[in-house]
Amino acid sequence: MTFENSEFFKLKHFKLEKPFGNFYFFETFFISEVNEGVHFDWNMIQEVMDYIVEFYGITAKLGYISNRINSYSTNPHTWNKVKNKYNIIIAGAIISYTKTTFLNASLEKELSKTKIKRCLSLKEAIEWILDLNEFKKEEIHF
Repeated sequence: MTFENSEFFKLKHFKLEKPFGNFYFFETFFISEVNEGVHFDWNMIQEVMDYIVEFYGITAKLGYISNRINSYSTNPHTWNKVKNKYNIIIAGAIISYTKTTFLNASLEKELSKTKIKRCLSLKEAIEWILDLNEFKKEEIHF
């Protein structure tokens, strides 16, 4: 399910539209939806990541949700390149809608130094990201 057709579309967000996909920015995470048939290469990733750094700041710590509603390709080692260059993504969730996407996500999970969860829905991915200790607000006790 696309983000825009989901119950979560009502959440406050900023949309970045690129010729190769759409990206939705929230307070502590962002969602990508790459277009059908695209090879999401390093140049495209850098273009988005540079914008993310500009939007959130260089010291941000974010969750990333890859909503794989379309079939596209990317290098499974990209997670580590992004971590080495930007170091702002603390965890990622990959939403799989097909067996092939799930297998690709499994390979990415094995190769990545970033914590990755394979999910079956947008709801599962968002709940997992928001439940990470890094994003829980400190409770104040009096």
